Amino acid sequence: MDLSLVLVTYRARGAIDACLASLPAACAGLEYEVIVVDNASGDGLADELRRTRPDLRVFENPTNVGFARGVNRGLAEARGRFLALLNPDTVAHPGVFTTLVRFVEANPGVGLAGPKIVDPDGSLQYSCRRFPTHWTGLFNRYSLLTRLLPTNPWSREYLMLDFDHARMRDVDWLSGACLVTRRDVFAKVGGLDEEFFLFNEDVDWCQRMHKAGYRVTYVPEVSVMHAVGASDGALPAWLIWRRHMGMRHYFHKHHPAPWPVTLITDLGILMRCAIQIVLSPLRRRAPVSS
Repeated sequence: MDLSLVLVTYRARGAIDACLASLPAACAGLEYEVIVVDNASGDGLADELRRTRPDLRVFENPTNVGFARGVNRGLAEARGRFLALLNPDTVAHPGVFTTLVRFVEANPGVGLAGPKIVDPDGSLQYSCRRFPTHWTGLFNRYSLLTRLLPTNPWSREYLMLDFDHARMRDVDWLSGACLVTRRDVFAKVGGLDEEFFLFNEDVDWCQRMHKAGYRVTYVPEVSVMHAVGASDGALPAWLIWRRHMGMRHYFHKHHPAPWPVTLITDLGILMRCAIQIVLSPLRRRAPVSS
């Protein structure tokens, strides 16, 4: 078995058919399996896939355990020499996984590889970035300051706006919407940190890859369309809270600092969380990103 693809779903009925339909062309020339882990969607998707898609391996968690735990369950079941994460709200363009698998196979120093990611209209998503700093909460892709001052130096640094995203290069981290690794790398580095419920687990995984001596490489000759999973309405308060606790966990884990800096960072994260909880019901929800 060349490749195991892990898709974690949560109420993804409207998107997953297009994702699954794209995989034969995306995996051309590979022997592959698709593992779907459903996080208690309650919409009958898991049963439907078992009935209509016997080629898939479908697992269902009794509760929504979060993205990281869902991925780890899928990885534990995987049989391939190479392992891939893929979001169900994506469409993989032809040859994506064939190219990424061959690239990782030919470059043993690479721990993770990911493709160019585009929006449904074909515009670029900033899927490769520099590692967050204590200021990143103010200057990430969807922050108010980035929207008001899109060319400010801090946003340009974090989002790699100084890079045309048209050539291959090693980067700090890649979006978890589509990633490929080798089984031996997974055995050494481990799976996703389950302290992250949703968001930031991909940044953490890339950090750990670097610390284990592996490269993380952006491969733009192939691409994936990612609809981001945005919808109208408010993000639930519990998810906003879990996201921000993940941010706090990330900084405590990878950016230990003197206690005054840690305290200020924690207070900033809590303040940002509170503001988002208050404002979320009042506006059309935009895509979220770490």
